[in-house]
Amino acid sequence: MKIIQAVRGFKDILPEETPLWRELEERARRILTSYGFSEIRLPILERTELFARGLGEATDIVEKEMYTFVDRGGQSLTLRPEATAGMVRAFIEHGFQARPKPLKLFTLGPMFRHERPQKGRLRQFYQVDAEVFGESAPEMDAELVGMTLEILKAGGARNLRLEVNSLGCPDCRAPYREELRAFLRRHQEVLCEDCRQRMERNPLRALDCKRRSCREIYQEAPTLSDYLCGPCTRHYQGFLRGLSVLGITYSENPHLVRGLDYYTRTIFEIKAPELGAQDTVAAGGRYDGLVAALGGPDTPAVGLAIGMERWLLCAGPLKVSSPGPDLFLAPLGEEARFMALELSQGLRARGLRVEADYSGRSLKALLRQADRLQAARALILGEREIAEREALVRDLRTGKQIKLPFRDVPDLLNRLLIEILF
Repeated sequence: MKIIQAVRGFKDILPEETPLWRELEERARRILTSYGFSEIRLPILERTELFARGLGEATDIVEKEMYTFVDRGGQSLTLRPEATAGMVRAFIEHGFQARPKPLKLFTLGPMFRHERPQKGRLRQFYQVDAEVFGESAPEMDAELVGMTLEILKAGGARNLRLEVNSLGCPDCRAPYREELRAFLRRHQEVLCEDCRQRMERNPLRALDCKRRSCREIYQEAPTLSDYLCGPCTRHYQGFLRGLSVLGITYSENPHLVRGLDYYTRTIFEIKAPELGAQDTVAAGGRYDGLVAALGGPDTPAVGLAIGMERWLLCAGPLKVSSPGPDLFLAPLGEEARFMALELSQGLRARGLRVEADYSGRSLKALLRQADRLQAARALILGEREIAEREALVRDLRTGKQIKLPFRDVPDLLNRLLIEILF
């Protein structure tokens, strides 16, 4: 019979990998909480129109990469390709605009895009996503970037490079789009097919092309910074000043764009050069018009996303192991197995990590199993122990052991007392 394997681009996270995942997630949670963020858990399935309206119908994600299907009720649904649109939908749906501002929310979980799988980029991938609603000041943008770097470094990432740019607002971006479109038309014969299509529908997206031939041409393209209006210029300068105040090194990339239509003003990417072509570990920016575009009140907003898989790849020497059980119960005989079953429940209720073996194997085999599980101690229950109503507790690191009366085991067998006894 043919073995069924995981879908291409979808990966199992194995037990030996999950301790590091949990550790990075918890470090991110601690830092996010210290900055005033609250966790929200969003559904992974949303109405397709949310992403078509929120991300832009001319984006690669909407056109090529979304997992979309029609359910039994005839409704078009999509596995979320990113978290911001869902966060904005929840903001509007639950009346969060009435809460004190700024409102800071974060979520962790899987996203889905039908891309070509490669190192650091899977079709089901995980992100830490954080959003701030109701604050337009550039200092918040700078603080958010600083927090993102703090999270990445807390997970062991080093040698990070920050690139920043401003996409301006719709007013100052409109004339730039026309100038850029004219530039692209002059070079359309040597541009790739994707860029020729973007040229008419969304010329800024052409600047995100990964083909070397196109990127070389775009080095001569007009830059948006020459078209920024006064308010956008002041906002961008305030953002850069905020980064300097925080001691953050950055490089301005006038051709940096993001792949989604909702971005305005500040955008940024944090890269780990050792990852190669797929080197963007975190990215984000401001999207002041998205809440209104999805039917909510006019609300400024800024956010970020950290790719978990790429963060793990550049996590450096950080090593986390899953601790073995505090206690391994080794029962010898049928009566002892039922006694172990009863004791294990009481011990777990007192906060101990307990593993019990009911296989009926020999003591030697049971102790080998305890060693494989890296248990700290073993509680041995044999005929003699049952007859004497005592349990034999052995420290598997030192070999020392002590007997405890059954009646005392649930109350006395805890971490503190065991350490004192041995």
